[in-house]
Amino acid sequence: MSAPKQEAKRVIDSLPEDTSYEEILKALAFDKMIWRGLKDSKNSKTISNKKMAQQIEQW
Repeated sequence: MSAPKQEAKRVIDSLPEDTSYEEILKALAFDKMIWRGLKDSKNSKTISNKKMAQQIEQW
């Protein structure tokens, strides 16, 4: 099995049996965001809270 398929299976297997399709998709998306954030952090691709606040103010 490929790594992404294994990760998806791990997430799905961790959910209760009565989980809806929508909840599965949300859990998979959340897991992907967490891993992407950890990778960015490891690679120093982050910004400070102050800079983020400034960016949000510009919206």
